[in-house]
Amino acid sequence: MPSRLTMERLAFNNLPIRYKLIIHFLLISILPSIGLGLLIGWTVDRIVEDQSNQNTVQLISKVNAALENDVENLQKVTYLISFDPGVQSFLSGQMKDMEQTGNETANGESAEYNIRKFLQGFTTLSSEIAGIMLVNSKGDFISNEMYSRLGTSLTQEEWYKEAVDNKGIFKIIGHPYGRAVMSHVDYQESEVVSAVRAIVDPETQVVQGVVLVDLKLRVIAEKARDVTLGKTGYLTVVDNNGDMIYAPQHPFMTNIPVELFTENSGITSEKVDGRDLQLIYRTSPFTGWTTLGIFPMDESAYGVREITFNVVTFVFVVCMLGMTASFYLAYSISRPIGQLASFMSKAQSGDLTIRYWGDRSDEIGLLGRSFNTMLAQISRLLSLSELQERQKREAELRSLQAHIKPHFLYNTLDTIHWMARSRGAEDIAEVVQSLSKLFRLGLSKGSDIIPLSDELEHIVSYLKIQHVRYSSKLAYSIEVEPQLQEVYVLKLLLQPVVENAIYHGIKERRGPGHISIEVAEREGDLFLTVRDNGKGMPPERLAMLKHKLESVGGESEAAEVEQPIPDSAGSGYGILNVQARIRLTYGAPYGLHIESELGVGTVVTVQHPMIRDSSNTHKGSKDYE
Repeated sequence: MPSRLTMERLAFNNLPIRYKLIIHFLLISILPSIGLGLLIGWTVDRIVEDQSNQNTVQLISKVNAALENDVENLQKVTYLISFDPGVQSFLSGQMKDMEQTGNETANGESAEYNIRKFLQGFTTLSSEIAGIMLVNSKGDFISNEMYSRLGTSLTQEEWYKEAVDNKGIFKIIGHPYGRAVMSHVDYQESEVVSAVRAIVDPETQVVQGVVLVDLKLRVIAEKARDVTLGKTGYLTVVDNNGDMIYAPQHPFMTNIPVELFTENSGITSEKVDGRDLQLIYRTSPFTGWTTLGIFPMDESAYGVREITFNVVTFVFVVCMLGMTASFYLAYSISRPIGQLASFMSKAQSGDLTIRYWGDRSDEIGLLGRSFNTMLAQISRLLSLSELQERQKREAELRSLQAHIKPHFLYNTLDTIHWMARSRGAEDIAEVVQSLSKLFRLGLSKGSDIIPLSDELEHIVSYLKIQHVRYSSKLAYSIEVEPQLQEVYVLKLLLQPVVENAIYHGIKERRGPGHISIEVAEREGDLFLTVRDNGKGMPPERLAMLKHKLESVGGESEAAEVEQPIPDSAGSGYGILNVQARIRLTYGAPYGLHIESELGVGTVVTVQHPMIRDSSNTHKGSKDYE
């Protein structure tokens, strides 16, 4: 059974050419447009997403740089404070001794007043500083903006201990939740960020005190608030513990796990309340803070949607134009073909007067003009066929009249045969009988294909006549496989070959000669071999004869078969005639093959197709069985 693919292919081949053209045009116009649209959409989506992520990373880097700059200013402030002589005297306890003895500074002001005035200069110049507090190792403090609760030792505060543990290294500790330090401005704990640094004696490496600086959160908020990611995305800042330093109102995430930040920077995603969020982060090595961009994933392709819409619109318009053009082109091509097919259908029904009318110069016009020429040629051939049919009937009549003569000849030979026998002339009777058979088998009722048994009977009759002529000088033998008697061969294959063997071989030999005929089947073909021990041929004459045999059999040789071929090389035209008939009927490699040696003899082999049915005689085919 045919496969499904084969059936679909046959169904497609059976479609009208108009539909095939439409399908073809649609495939070469719409499919590439759709493919191009998909490729553009995918490429734009990827590029826009990459550029969006890169822009977000650059914004985060700029915010981080700004925050690092503010924190670096705080660090410089703590260093300037620690180098002030008045601050150092306060931390070492010398300032308290001066106050107890009533000593004042050179300008008549107390040392504590000068320190407060010194600290006020920083808060005045740097508006981002909410307050500065100095605390020595004994728990005493100086500040213009901050103070401690009664009964509280500041040295026991966590922020103080963290500063001591850092041994003079600046540290940001985040929002000051739960500390015992109050502010005159009454800042909320979530509105400031605290930073500390311990002041260490350079010689003894003993902590003398701690500088506490509060940074206003609005400084951080101003840098992160102005950055918008997509439609609703935002920036937030968290410390190294995951606590929020800054977050806008109504954030998507109120708790950000630290485990998300596996590297200093990166892109990750998180699902919160059924919504997929994309997170782009970068951690500052200086502050330890992580600036994080958070926005919904469906907004990351906000710009892509408009591009996709435009691409889809373009593809749709191209498809509509492609379909319209496909229908028009298919119609313009199939319509003249359909008209030509209609004319051919009328011609097929027998109307040979139909003609194609059109002035097209393309292939359709060429087909139309060829169609007109074909119809004219068919009409001429029909007329010629009618003429030939009349001539054939006349030839058959003449042939019927001509067959009267061979029948008269057979009857005459039979009369001579019986007269010779009645008078005891057996040799004459045998010759006359062989001659009668020779004529009868040679004519074969007008058939060119005869059984092999008839061909062998014909050659036996010929050899009997020649044997009477040459008497003891000629002997012959015939060997044939019994199953080959009923195969069919072209008539008069062997007689010209045997005649050449007698006249150009045995006759030229001194003493008696022998001719053997062998018939056998080899490799699916029939081989008839005629051997003689006659004079043979010299090599140059044999080469010339072989050349003639190989050149016989083409279309141009057909006319030559009817004319006698000169007896050059002593070959006669008989074997060339046999070669021509075999080659013209069956083609190469069938035909005659000759081998000869001077003084030894000649071997002629006839290669003939194996034919078991006389109706199977097609030229050039080996499928004769």
